[in-house]
Amino acid sequence: MNDDGVDTSERSTAKPAFALTSGRTKGYHRAAVDTFLASARQAFEGGGDDLTAEDVRTASFPLVKEGYAVAEVDAALGRVEDAFAARERERAVRARGAGAWVEQARADAQVILDHLARPRRHRFARTGILTFGYRVDEVDHVTSRIVRYLRDGDPLTAEQLRSAAFRMQRGGYREEQVDALLDATIDVILAVR
Repeated sequence: MNDDGVDTSERSTAKPAFALTSGRTKGYHRAAVDTFLASARQAFEGGGDDLTAEDVRTASFPLVKEGYAVAEVDAALGRVEDAFAARERERAVRARGAGAWVEQARADAQVILDHLARPRRHRFARTGILTFGYRVDEVDHVTSRIVRYLRDGDPLTAEQLRSAAFRMQRGGYREEQVDALLDATIDVILAVR
């Protein structure tokens, strides 16, 4: 093991599942990713409810030297989340019927639209003037795309929202509120696929 907790004995014998970072670039901790993906596979193949699409979306891993390339792992996690969401949708449709599933997705979409009906620059709570939050103009741009998707049917994918990244600013939007709305929108997108 090196200082970052990477098992160096496996490097020469096992081919890594994803590209590795090098130099000063950090990546996801290899063992943490491998363990999570193995448990996700086991949960999916076993058909249990131990892991949900939301659990996959909110998974996080330590950043270390010589870790897995973040973009590759995130893309794989997106595919895993999609698979879990599809299974959850199938189960719900079987249990409650397609009409109930669609009505729930519509209700969730309306809650999001109601929240985003607030004026630009006032859609979320703000951090204090000395505290950093998400850049207001960047979040407002993404949330305007969400409104156009939900209201007008403009194209928007779950992957686009998963990869949304915002710079920081003092007095910006509170991260947890923005993240929760993005997660809710992803749930709606996955529900109506």
